[in-house]
Amino acid sequence: MRTPFGTPTELATGVRLLIGAGVVAPIAPHRVVKFPVALYRYGFTPTTAYTIGAWRHPKQVAIIDDRGTLTYGEMHERTNRLARALADRGVGPGSKIAVLCRNHRGPIETIIAASKIGADVVLMNTGLSTGQMKAVAEEQELTSIVVDSDLADRLDEVPESVKRIGGWQDAGSGCWGDDTLEGLIAVDGSKELPTKPPTGKTIVLTSGTTGTPKGAERPSPNGIGPVNAILSRIPLTAREPALVSAPLFHTWGFAAFQIGSLMGSTLVLRRKFDPEDALRQLAIHRCTSMFAVPVMLQRILELGDDVIARYDTSALKTVTATGSAMPPHKVTEFLDTFGEKLYMLYGSTEVSWASIAKPEELRQEPGTAGRPPAGTEVKILGDDDQELPAGETGRIFVGNDMLFTGYTGGRGETEVVDGMLGTGDLGHYDDDGLLFISGRADDMIVSGGENIHAGEVEGLLGSMTGVKEAAVIGVDDEEYGQRLAAYLVLEDGAKLTADEVRDHVKNNLARFASPRDVEFLDELPRNQTGKVVKKELGQSSS
Repeated sequence: MRTPFGTPTELATGVRLLIGAGVVAPIAPHRVVKFPVALYRYGFTPTTAYTIGAWRHPKQVAIIDDRGTLTYGEMHERTNRLARALADRGVGPGSKIAVLCRNHRGPIETIIAASKIGADVVLMNTGLSTGQMKAVAEEQELTSIVVDSDLADRLDEVPESVKRIGGWQDAGSGCWGDDTLEGLIAVDGSKELPTKPPTGKTIVLTSGTTGTPKGAERPSPNGIGPVNAILSRIPLTAREPALVSAPLFHTWGFAAFQIGSLMGSTLVLRRKFDPEDALRQLAIHRCTSMFAVPVMLQRILELGDDVIARYDTSALKTVTATGSAMPPHKVTEFLDTFGEKLYMLYGSTEVSWASIAKPEELRQEPGTAGRPPAGTEVKILGDDDQELPAGETGRIFVGNDMLFTGYTGGRGETEVVDGMLGTGDLGHYDDDGLLFISGRADDMIVSGGENIHAGEVEGLLGSMTGVKEAAVIGVDDEEYGQRLAAYLVLEDGAKLTADEVRDHVKNNLARFASPRDVEFLDELPRNQTGKVVKKELGQSSS
């Protein structure tokens, strides 16, 4: 039997984890009776969590950003005013309001206000071109867009029918009158907020690097299963400061906001990531958790021991990163520098999470993706859709409570087997049950009839002394169909030759996995979430 909070087993497990995390604690009876009201109105959403937070601990700080602080009570009042002002301007059920913002209070207030009036939210990647912005606006049928002033030129090709609302206003950027978030909050609105608005959709864009990114509709949790999953592998603690460096438009940044709302956390946000500033924020606010993408952690390590030692990060308990692979030697370096605090999450926009690697697992196998958390199933399937034994590489399929509900506009296809969604990645389990990712299925390189996993070669090259990071692609070859091309970024002062790179691969992998082409770059091209844009690498090969 399934209750509104999940199955009895999920409920019991969830309550135990929530008590351990400090989320469930003694509460005054006059406040407890309000909780079902919020749940009835907004369901299992961050809006419910922030509403309850305003009732439970109104003076606790909810957000710290470049502009200052906001308490839970202030967030509740400000988002009520914003919701009414948006409603007066015609935003409501059926409306789609996009958010093109960096990390600050604006995106969060917009998401909560939209939820209070039943509008849909589209999270826009700040790295999209003007042409991509136009295509997304048309495909998603946007009615409004909240945009930071330094990103406003990205909307040059977006139809004027899409109403602009200023998000963050830089000094000297001009004034949009009341058509800013702060202006709307100050003006308020005359409409009453609905008692029970329809549940608005949240649409996250896939991290496309060419063409129009697809919109992936994120489901609303239908119980406490997602809470069980995260807390079963990551020991987060309630009502403590958390630095959210991952972009809020990214699946992991958005998840950090959702998790933080449930945990009653103080979210520390910075509009632009700077590695030393991140250490400064951790020290000043005594953050106990950090949410990031791997390249951010690598940039922190690049500061060097002397700079890192200037900042007291002893309050830090967990650092969770996802979004791209982190070189195994960098995983070990991070553990050595900051202690046993690193958690690596493997997932995607479509499946949310698949597995989480704990520090002790990363210490043992720094290249592992860990194990599936509670309520999640991950299988390795062969070409016949049958499950493969440990040690054999196949396609990765995931089942959990937060699989996306499909791409908007009917674009894109997904692979589903027995209710499990394919991630598009290849991987295997070892004999201890640890998951390892070989790379994207479409990154498989076929050279002279041999199948080569680019990720395996990248991992080997990344572990070479003097190599900072590496990427491998397949390029057209008249004789072999494809040949391997490797692109390396070296550590400062390091020297390597192309022949040394090729010999290293030949000595550790099959000879056919050795790259014919080897290029040394100052940096790898990356998108806004830190993923390497391999198509840009291919443009320099022939």
